[in-house]
Amino acid sequence: MKEQYSINEILNAIDDLQNLKKEKKIDTITINKPISRKKPDIPSDTLRLIEEAEKTIRSKLQPE
Repeated sequence: MKEQYSINEILNAIDDLQNLKKEKKIDTITINKPISRKKPDIPSDTLRLIEEAEKTIRSKLQPE
């Protein structure tokens, strides 16, 4: 079963594959984007206190 393809069909297929690879890379980048923890409506001092409390809780939960 031998199929014959024109040069244009082959080039179009290559272009389609390259576009798929680019789209996958873009999707991966947006998925791995870090989530910002800062909220503009929460004062920075409050955020600092919350982070310190989280560190204290984590240190107490870790086995010695």
